[in-house]
Amino acid sequence: MKLFALLSIFLLAEGAFGVDRRLDLQAKRIHESAALLAEIMNAEERSIPRDLLEKAHCVGIVPNLKRAGFIEGAKEGAGVITCRHKESRAGWSAPSTICVEGGSIGFQIGLGETDVIFVVMDKNGEDAFLKDKFTVGADASAAGPVGRPADAQTDAIMSTKILAYSRSGGVFAGVTLDGVTLRPDNDGNRQIYGYEATQGEILRGKVQPPASAGELFSELNRYAPVQTK
Repeated sequence: MKLFALLSIFLLAEGAFGVDRRLDLQAKRIHESAALLAEIMNAEERSIPRDLLEKAHCVGIVPNLKRAGFIEGAKEGAGVITCRHKESRAGWSAPSTICVEGGSIGFQIGLGETDVIFVVMDKNGEDAFLKDKFTVGADASAAGPVGRPADAQTDAIMSTKILAYSRSGGVFAGVTLDGVTLRPDNDGNRQIYGYEATQGEILRGKVQPPASAGELFSELNRYAPVQTK
């Protein structure tokens, strides 16, 4: 009887430890996303033009995209996406965890892992992320401009649904996402929010953000504050 009781306590403790470990993993993902955005924007003239971020409907960040099998075009990574939500105290929705699979991401320089940031520029692009799965095609993605705000003011850029950037081997540049699939990481979202929250619910502001998102919101509002007018 005592052995059974001890075993039960051990299993309960192990289960609680597993939950905490998974939560820590998701908090780390959000933290790394915030840190990546800060590093990129601190590069000044080699950063994402601030006026583009100010117009963004959503921002997605994928740190450390694994490039094993890059020659075949296969890759995988995990990150977060958040969309503007003026009714939220933070001005942004709770972050939804996402997975990036397949396709190709422009021309990369260097080896190892690649950081990817994509900026969703209109409502159609935002609506695409409310789906269970979204494959980025040539009509939905373009290499985002890098540098001063004036460099970004072209009709071709401003009419694009999604602008994409990558950093690899210390080089930061605009890239084209071709055939890349973006889908919700439902397991990651369940670990953060404690239930089966859909990506649509999260990005529409129907889910309370976790405390771990504070750093991400701070960086977004530093460079892309929510417009009040």
